[in-house]
Amino acid sequence: MWRRDRFLGRSPGGRAVAVKVVHPHLARQAELRQRFRLEVAAAQAVSGAYTAPVVAAGPDDDPPWIATSYVPGPSLAEAIAEAGPLPDGSVWPLAAGLAEALQAIHAEGLLHRDLKPSNVLLAADGPRVIDFGIARAMDATALTRTGTTVGTPGFMPPEQAQGGHVGPPSDVFSLGALLAFAATGSEPFGQGPPLVVLQRVLAGEPRLDRLTDPLRALVSACLAKNPADRPTPAQLLARLTSHWDPPAALPGTPPWPHAVTTLIQTRATTATAPYTEHSAPERDLDRRSDHAREVGEAGEHAEAARLFAGLAADRARVLGPDHPDTLNARYDQAWYTGDTGADTEAARLFAELAADRARVLGPDHPHTLNARALSEHWSE
Repeated sequence: MWRRDRFLGRSPGGRAVAVKVVHPHLARQAELRQRFRLEVAAAQAVSGAYTAPVVAAGPDDDPPWIATSYVPGPSLAEAIAEAGPLPDGSVWPLAAGLAEALQAIHAEGLLHRDLKPSNVLLAADGPRVIDFGIARAMDATALTRTGTTVGTPGFMPPEQAQGGHVGPPSDVFSLGALLAFAATGSEPFGQGPPLVVLQRVLAGEPRLDRLTDPLRALVSACLAKNPADRPTPAQLLARLTSHWDPPAALPGTPPWPHAVTTLIQTRATTATAPYTEHSAPERDLDRRSDHAREVGEAGEHAEAARLFAGLAADRARVLGPDHPDTLNARYDQAWYTGDTGADTEAARLFAELAADRARVLGPDHPHTLNARALSEHWSE
């Protein structure tokens, strides 16, 4: 039943849950199973208002799995794609909610290690952080043996990029990068091949000129190169409340833009609808894939690239970022992006896909080698 990497399911009582399954080739490693067991136990103790709570888990099952409450809302990445950058009136409550979430996660001895826009969901009553604790279980075992560090280049702190010691300040760095993205729609260290972005993280300065004060000062503090110079989540909350009055600015629900509120309402309807074969999210995703491919084959390459980008984001949310269907949608997005003449962007997309395929499938897998070759092709 639970053979997908991530999917929307229901508990015995009919409650919608998001289920994530460990890849079978990783589940065979005894060391990973033990760490996954410990991390799941710690994650079950996290009870923050702005985290998606763990409702059940099977760390000793084959393969291991974990289920969290389903959050009927778009990811921050989807929200930005749909509605554009968030206004300051939305960024402040987003920052406060995420700082509280990190407090709750760190209080249980956990680190997130991969806080990024796709790991933050926007619910009607505030943000929710997902996938905390799991990245660490993966990073400490199989993935580090392949020379791969868990994390996303533009949101990864310098110490993590260098394979050094990570701690709570590392998550604060990721939070700063995430807030800059939320407010501007752009990653503070720009885009490009992963190694280029990581070099900017290590030695460059983030681009924060489009942020307004005092948000710019707060984000800049989070992005300090030295972990000791970054504020703690508690200090962040103190700074936030000195510039933003939650009772006055937040009388009922966070002021998400109308387009985001509409997405939340749509997801809520999907989650409460009878779960049948015909209403399964996967079936809708397959139909969208067929439509996007028809658009591309008709020569509308830019529109196909846009459709596959949205499909990849939704597949990552429903199936998981490492699911083959998600990776295939990213491949099609990169392919049609190249067909539009955007060589640099296509090279970047294929390079990021190659890195993820190397992590999931191995560096010598044909799919990994294919994505790497296409990245080099579009870089010429």
